Amino acid sequence: MNQKKNKKSSDKPGKKSAKKKKLTGKISKKPAKKEKVTGKISKKLAKKEKIIDKISKKIAKKEEQISREKEKTFKIEKANGMAGEKPTKKEDVNLERRDILKGLATIPVFGPFLYAFLKKKLSDDFKKKEILAELGISKKTPEVLPKTDLKKSRELIRLGIIGFGGRGEALVHAAGFAHPDWIEKKKKQAKDNKLNKGLETFLTQEDLNIALTGVCDVFDVRAERGIAASKNDIRPGGGSGLLKGARRYINYQDLIQSNDVDAVIIATPDHWHTQMTIDAVNAGKHVYLEKCMTRTIDETFKITEAVKNTGRVFQLGHQGRQQDSFRKAKQIAEKNILGKITLVETTTNRNSPNGAWVYEIHDEGSPETIDWEQFQGATPNKAPFNLERFFRWRCWFDYGTGLSGDLLSHEYDAVNQILELGIPKSVVASGGIYFFQDGRDVPDVFQAVYEYPDRDLTLIYSATLASGRNRGKIFMGHDASMEVGSSLTVTADWESTRYKEKIMNNIINTSLPLFTYQPGLKGIDTVTSATERYFATRGLMYTLKGGRRVNTTHLHIKEWLDRIRNGGQTSCNIDRGFEEAITCHMATISYLEGRKVEWNPVEKKIV
Repeated sequence: MNQKKNKKSSDKPGKKSAKKKKLTGKISKKPAKKEKVTGKISKKLAKKEKIIDKISKKIAKKEEQISREKEKTFKIEKANGMAGEKPTKKEDVNLERRDILKGLATIPVFGPFLYAFLKKKLSDDFKKKEILAELGISKKTPEVLPKTDLKKSRELIRLGIIGFGGRGEALVHAAGFAHPDWIEKKKKQAKDNKLNKGLETFLTQEDLNIALTGVCDVFDVRAERGIAASKNDIRPGGGSGLLKGARRYINYQDLIQSNDVDAVIIATPDHWHTQMTIDAVNAGKHVYLEKCMTRTIDETFKITEAVKNTGRVFQLGHQGRQQDSFRKAKQIAEKNILGKITLVETTTNRNSPNGAWVYEIHDEGSPETIDWEQFQGATPNKAPFNLERFFRWRCWFDYGTGLSGDLLSHEYDAVNQILELGIPKSVVASGGIYFFQDGRDVPDVFQAVYEYPDRDLTLIYSATLASGRNRGKIFMGHDASMEVGSSLTVTADWESTRYKEKIMNNIINTSLPLFTYQPGLKGIDTVTSATERYFATRGLMYTLKGGRRVNTTHLHIKEWLDRIRNGGQTSCNIDRGFEEAITCHMATISYLEGRKVEWNPVEKKIV
């Protein structure tokens, strides 16, 4: 009995040891099992990565296919008269989407997220292709900045500038010459802010192969500044050393009669435009003239006759003619994408003294440094020497054309470029001096309503110099509306007839843009003043070509010089200038006389 008990007692330690070994074995198997599970997960992740890689390759393949199709679009572009992208066949797009979505459905873990994300992206891409196919348009921008195409070697053109004030100096910059102080100022701005591309834009613009040989300004300080700019070799195509520079002419007549000048830029107050242009073309000079073309109706007929009789190359300073977004807008209108356009609204909004022409009065301005008599010229109302009238001449009708000639002119020319409206049948204008009570006689709030009954269209212009609220340039059609500035946006109308089916099928969402065009945008740039910001939003400062920012005024001057060398008409020739001047003067007369003004196209006169 005792032996049995001892035997049982002696067996207990052995059993415990066996259990311990068994437990240890189970524990040792857990890491192996864990490694096995980890291995399975790794395989699944690797499989998922392979599938994603396949999908990426499919997408890349599709992009390559689209790229090849784009190369075949030349014939379509030629037929349509614009840049067009050959639409991808609907069934091909559907097949590609189906293949990709099937692949996504098999992806574990991350599959649902990627599936939903790419499904929406592919759906959006499909809708975009459907919309672009419907519109027959492309978002393509010019890939290369076009170079001058000359029939003969680019002979040097000798340029004279009459009027070297704020706008005159800007025009000379666009032609390729800058004062050393301006260069230093732009260097500092670029150093302080890397987004400031002013100097880079200037130095990378095309060398137009011109020499600035003549400068005329009635203010000594400005004339000397022009001479300094003509000698500065820090310029496009520069680096050869100090330039010979321009000669100063006290009287503009001496400049236009000079054998050292081939063409002139006129950037004087408006009341001098007509006489200087007539004298210049009669002396055989080509003319680039700032807007507004003339100060009065009578002057408009005189300047038109002189330019046409002499055959000199004339360009009016509406640089918006070089803006890619305006050209794209014209194509959109011509393709009837907006439907019947019955209303166009365009605006001016500024809210700074500089924007209201209250410019700085130079410390050195005096009767000794300013030729006051030459400045006044043929102005209808002679006045004693007055610094405000000299530096802020745009505030008086004696020298300028007010909001209609100064700012409406840009807006009208953009609309005329896009729709080719010509001179309106009638206009009613109103406004007043409501904010800047500084002795001016031009309004700071101004509205004009133009009627084009032959086009079933009304053009409205609305302006204030005392509010910076940005309002666009909007073309309103039955099927869609289009807002145009430095870029453009087209939005479908909820009640559109043309897009009704696509709206009902949720292919077109009327709360989102139907089409957005941003010329060559590849970066961001700063604007350094309120006035610059205004001109930038109106599409009057820069355009983008091939991802490169280009000054529209530079392109406008370049076009003028190209026509001088090669022949042909400029984009803002004397006929477009005639339309601009008559249209603007109609509004001014309506405002001053408080009545509806009409244009008689047969007798060519205002009634």
